[in-house]
Parts: sequence; structure tokens; C-alpha cells
Amino acid sequence: MIYTIDLSKTKKKNIYSLGENFYGKSPVGGELGFTNYYMQKNGKPYYGVCGEFHFTRCDVSYWRDELLKMKEAKINIVSTYIFWNHHEEKEGDFCFSGRRDLRRFIKLCQEIGLYVIVRIGPFDHGEVRNGGLPDWLYGKPFEVRETNEGFLYYVKRLFEQLALQMKGLYFKDGGPIIAAQIDNEYEHSAAPWEVTTGVANEWVSLGHEGNNYMYAIQKLAIEAGIVVPFYTCTAWGGAATPKEMLPLWGGYAYRPWLFYSYSGEHPATQEYHYSDFHNNDIPAWEDFSPYYKPEEKPYACCEMGGGMMCSYYYRFQLPYKSVDAMANIKMASGCNFLGYYVFKGGTNPKGEKTEFLNESQVPKLNYDYQAAIGEFGQLRESYKRLKALHYFIESFGEEFCQTTTILPEGAMDILPEDVEQLRYAVRIKDNRGFLFLNNFQDHVRTKEKKDETVVLKLQEEVIRIEPISLAPEENCILPFNMDLDGICLKYALAQPITTWKEKGEATYLFMIPEGMEEKLVFEEGVNIECSSHLYGNCYSITKEEKKCKIYTVSREIMNNLYQIEQDDIKILLITNGALLNDKNDIRLETEEAETTISIFPANVLQKSQEITRLESQDTMWGLYKITALEKEVELKIAQVGPTRYTITIPEDIMAGSKDVILQIEYEGDIGQAFINGEMIHDHFYNGGMWEIGLKTYAEALKYYPLTIYITPLKKGVKVNVESAMAARMEEVEEIKGRLISVNAKPIYEAHLSLKQFE
Repeated sequence: MIYTIDLSKTKKKNIYSLGENFYGKSPVGGELGFTNYYMQKNGKPYYGVCGEFHFTRCDVSYWRDELLKMKEAKINIVSTYIFWNHHEEKEGDFCFSGRRDLRRFIKLCQEIGLYVIVRIGPFDHGEVRNGGLPDWLYGKPFEVRETNEGFLYYVKRLFEQLALQMKGLYFKDGGPIIAAQIDNEYEHSAAPWEVTTGVANEWVSLGHEGNNYMYAIQKLAIEAGIVVPFYTCTAWGGAATPKEMLPLWGGYAYRPWLFYSYSGEHPATQEYHYSDFHNNDIPAWEDFSPYYKPEEKPYACCEMGGGMMCSYYYRFQLPYKSVDAMANIKMASGCNFLGYYVFKGGTNPKGEKTEFLNESQVPKLNYDYQAAIGEFGQLRESYKRLKALHYFIESFGEEFCQTTTILPEGAMDILPEDVEQLRYAVRIKDNRGFLFLNNFQDHVRTKEKKDETVVLKLQEEVIRIEPISLAPEENCILPFNMDLDGICLKYALAQPITTWKEKGEATYLFMIPEGMEEKLVFEEGVNIECSSHLYGNCYSITKEEKKCKIYTVSREIMNNLYQIEQDDIKILLITNGALLNDKNDIRLETEEAETTISIFPANVLQKSQEITRLESQDTMWGLYKITALEKEVELKIAQVGPTRYTITIPEDIMAGSKDVILQIEYEGDIGQAFINGEMIHDHFYNGGMWEIGLKTYAEALKYYPLTIYITPLKKGVKVNVESAMAARMEEVEEIKGRLISVNAKPIYEAHLSLKQFE
């Protein structure tokens, strides 16, 4: 089918600074600010990529490596909730030690080179008990989330404590903290008061004082010393959005909260339709109905579904391709600041007064969230796919920020269930830009797109991009009229990823999306020589005195590709493992004792006792084998009740490995794991694998077995209350709960040493 989009009358953006409320300067003269369309760094457009990581939901021993993984995925900003009840569970008794050490976490972000946004509350939600409000507030003689004297007194005291922890770490001091979020979803969302849940079902207030409340909370933060370049607020759902704060948006296609009151199949959503969220003429769109004109503020996100937890009434396995598909949609729809919630999953800490601090509809401890980086550092498919987008942003973001969204006619009218129409949009400036394609839809199975044509009607020419084919669930970004160091690429059936100089020559890496046939079309007069390399093609392109080079790889290869800069040399590395570049201490984390890696340039990796080079006819890529001492883990499993089991772990479980992930396959309602009677983990059954990292429990497992209790699914349940003596007895016709298998998966780590370039 042929689709036509008119780009000949592109409306020019009126870009202007948002002023001093959205600006900061560091002691060495670095500047951060916002225009009404994009973030700026030192006066130039800067594309922020923000990933949520809750430090209190992660053992300190994992912090550094998980932040390094985020940086390798080209996350440049870490956002984190500061849950009040994680720090002041008992009134007046503040805790900032261990996994609650806010200052240590922020300093670690700074050391690794990541900006930080602190979400200071006082109300956060985040599936935490009472939305993060301490239990002891419930019985106070005032209402929470109001500007009464009592509540503001305690918020002031909280902020003063947070300010002490963050002193000297703000951007103005040379630190990484660039923003603070004020409250969360004020006048839009609340949370159960877990003090009463199951008895009275009391809820925290939504709030009803609008911007006045937000101003009052911001004032307390500033007075306490929490002074940042800009303050943010969540804007969706009609939440209060003061003009002096940056409104942040998001989108979730998998919505467990529906099932508080809804029964049936989860409906398909409009989250995978292109729109234009920086356009005054576009009508309201689902949750996007701002109190301001859309072109007055940038469309920026803080809560795009980077994963989603299972709730008790909604169990599902997140399609990992949904994450980068949503990022594709947001970028095309005018977003110049991506924000994923959450990017790094975690485990809730335990309390002293109340052991479990999660909301009752979710697991007591588990907050893996099916995130891009799992609870114990697992890399998900979403992590690997997002790298393609984030590498693109890093290399081309400055130019991309200045492009304008153009939608084809009828784009916003496509029904979620319509899998026939091609979903596409364009971002353009000065007759060049990017064609966005999406073939993913939540809760609907999409079809392969085959031999489609998109006609771009520009001011002085018409470009036919064809034949476009795309696999189900795939998305991509295709360039048109792209300037390759003075040579015009008219269009490509391939997505640009990154660029560098190779012996002074402009060099580009492109990815071929799933289902698409590789094709590059250049302006007239260009000479092209094509050769193959181990993972794709290499194009040498010349026009008169100008020349450049393009390498192509498949989506499958790109998922496993990392890039490193050393001595101004771009190094590409392909591995199934996780790459961690820690101040040139380059480590490879892998699930295999023996693994192969490919590296470009071919001779850059130094051989060692662990690393041997393999023979290859390809001179571009060096192939290497990395070998660790393979670890055999023998587990002893015993059934000690109808759905209760013990797993005896070897005393030397951690010897020779970085971590060990216990993989549990089971059937039932809820899986719960205990050591000597203390719950260490839980899992709502959703048909997937239950995983537990053993690193932090290794010492206790020397003395006690791991006890697994599977809460069974029950059929024909009734409670017999017919006794005259107030007895109650559960009667069940049938129970279903069993342990199917348990496997211990060691995680290995190798150090890679790169040669120095002259």
C-alpha cells in the first residue's frame, strides 16, 4: 500500500528559553536549562534519557554495577524516589545508612558520570506502603497532603534531613543533582492507608489545594536548601502543574490498577499511536490534557513503562519489545526527554515496626518490575533493544531535538485493534529528518508489514521510501536526506545508530530492523562499493573529494553490541553478556563459563590466561574466547509439606562466581522464600521463572536451608462458620501448587584489557 505525507508546509517551531526557573549554573561555568521544546547543556540542545533506580530497593553491593549498566545503555540521568517511610519509619528516628544511604548513592552517580533527579515527595506512591507516608502520620490531628500547619511541620523536618544528606551535591555546587520532583500525581492519585487495608480500606487523600499546595511544598524544599536548576511535577491525569515547574508525562500500556474494580481482559490502549504532544492545535489525547498550551513547555517524560509489576489480580509477562516501541512513539510524538519507570528493578527493604513496606496489592518484597535491568542485575531484552535508540540519541540528539513532528492524516484515528494500517510519523527540519515506524500494539497481535511505500512530499522534491517491510512487534527510525559528512543519503531502509571518525573518515553504524531488507539510496553522482564483514555489510561511499563509510548490522547483532571510547577511538564489542566500563576497568558479566566476544578494531583486546584469540578470516572483527572455571552447583531439594520444600545450598555457593541466580519453576498462587523463618523474597505466579539472587544471602545459607512455600491456588473455597463456639474453618475442594524444578545459575565476570593506541 502507498502512504503519502505532506511535509512541504512544515510549521517552524518558535523556540525560546523558559528563563531562570529552568536554569542552573555550576561553579566551573557549566550550564543547564530548558527551552519550551528541549533541554540545553552549555547552550546546545541536549537530549535527556532518564532511568528510575530506587536505591533503597537495592542492596548496596549491587549499586555500582547496576549504575554502570545504566550508563552503558546511554542513560544519562538517574531518577530516584526518596520514600519517607524508608527513612523515618519511627517518628523522629531518621535512617540514612546501608541501602538507605542517600548521600552515598548520589555520590556514586556523580563518580560514574550520571545526573540525578530526586523525587522528594512527601507523597511518592511507587507501590510503597501508604505511598511512602509513614504510618504514624495516620493518627495525627491534621490531614496529610494539605497546607495545614501540622503536615507542613513534618514535611519541613523531612526536607531538612534530606538537605543535610544532599549538601554540596547540587548542580550549583558542582554535584549531579539537577532537579527535584515535588510530590507525585497531586490531585490525581493516592494510595491505600495500609494501616487499615482489609478492615476499613481507608485511602490517602488525593489533595485538593491545587498549585497552592505545590508551591508550599516547593517553598519548604528551597528553605531547607534543596536548590536545583529546575523543579518537576507529574502532569498526567489532571494533576496540579504550576507554571514554574517542569511538567513530566509518561505512559503505561499494562495497567494492574485497572483490576481494583475491573474484571475481564485487559483492553488494548492508545499508547502505541503517534501523536504530537508539542502542538497547540492537537486535541487532548487520553491522559494528555495539559492546563497550559502544549507549545509553551517541552514534552518530557518521567514515567514511560520501562516495565510493570504484577499485582494480585493482574498477572502477566511483560512483552519486552513494548518498551522501546513506546520510546519510539514518544520520540516521534515530540518528546525530547525520555524517562523510564523503572529502568532498574529492586527488592523492597524491610521495616522495623512494620516488616513489609510494599503496598498490599503487590508482592511484599519483590519489585523486579520486569524492568530492563532486573532485580538482581539481569539484562532483559528491553535493555538490549533500547541501546539502539539511546546510541542514536547520543550521536544525533542535538540535531534531532530541533526537528518538528508531522503526522499523516488520520494517524490519531487508528483504532488500537487495527493491525492493517501502517503506523508512522515524521520528525523534520529543513527538508531532512526521520521516518518513524511502529508495528507493536499492546494486547493485540500485529501482522508483518510487507512491501509498503511511504511518499514524502517535501518543498522541492518527492521521496518514495520503498519497499518497507517490518516484522510483527518491531519498530524503527529511518533517515531521509541525511548529511553524511557532505554526502546526502536520500533514504535508508536501515536505522542510524552511531558515528565516529575512522582514520579521519566519517564512519556510521546502521541497524537493519527485523523483517526489513537493507537498502541505501544516495544522491546522484555517488559511487558505492559494498563488501561484507562478519556481521553485515560495509559501504565505502565517495563523491568527488568527499567520502564516508557505513557498516550495517542486524537487530539481533545490535542487541548484543556495545560501544566504548578509548583514546578517541571507537571500539565496538559484541557479547551476550553485560559490559561494565568502570574507569577503563572493563568487565564482562556473563552467565556462561565459556563465552565468545567479537571486538572492533580486531587487534585491540589483549590476550591473557582467560582470553584467547580465535582464528577468523574477517580482518575487521577480532574473535576471542573467554574461559572461566565452570561451576557445578548441586542442590538438595526435599518436600516437607503439601506445597512446602527445602533447598539445601552448598556452603561454597559463591566460590568462583560473582553471583548465583536461583531459578525456580513452579505452579501456584504466590511463591515465598524463607531463611530460618525470615522471608527473603516472594513472587506472584505469572507463568514465568521466579529468580532470586543469592549473593546477599550466602552467609545465612551456610547454616540454614532455603524454605520455599507455594501458596496454592484453591478451588471450591468456603469458610465454614456453623460452629456454636465461634470456630471458623476453611474448606477447599482442590488445591494446586507444586515445585517443578530449581536451578542455580552462576554469574561469572572477566576483566578485559585493551591495548593503548598511539
